[in-house]
Amino acid sequence: MTKSELIARLAELNPHLYQRDVERIVTTIFDEIAAALARGDRVELRGFGAFSVKTRDARQGRNPRTGESVDVSEKAVPFFKTGKQLRERLNTAR
Repeated sequence: MTKSELIARLAELNPHLYQRDVERIVTTIFDEIAAALARGDRVELRGFGAFSVKTRDARQGRNPRTGESVDVSEKAVPFFKTGKQLRERLNTAR
């Protein structure tokens, strides 16, 4: 599901809201999650999961085209861990 599909689905389920308002709500939620992660905070949505930031250490990589060694610097990457209710829902749906 893409962001636009999510917005369309939420607008369909909430006919009392304008689609532009639903779009603003979804964008605000995503922006707030991204801003919290950028600050190094953890974002937990009970029953769904938790977003956090993990750090990957600097390492020696290899250019796949030339085989040449390259230095890959340390970087922060987003990490998502599913919540218990979401895991249970996914595993009982099969």
